[in-house]
Amino acid sequence: MASNQLSNKIRRLRFDNGRMTQQQLADKADVTRQTIIAIESGKYTPSLLLAFRISRAFGLSVEDVFQYESDDSESGTV
Repeated sequence: MASNQLSNKIRRLRFDNGRMTQQQLADKADVTRQTIIAIESGKYTPSLLLAFRISRAFGLSVEDVFQYESDDSESGTV
């Protein structure tokens, strides 16, 4: 079975956007700061809806914020 991983650029994007705090991002995405901490550290995978809200807080697409990585090299499909 393939191993799947969702990574993100949230920390880098926060600093690139005027050193946005985790709380400021949480407020924009309508979640708690603890949720942002967990997502940023890779301990929690956001729902698709939350991934869109976080991405829009930065004015970016979901693919610009989150990256799906799979070690399934047999096919290029998800």
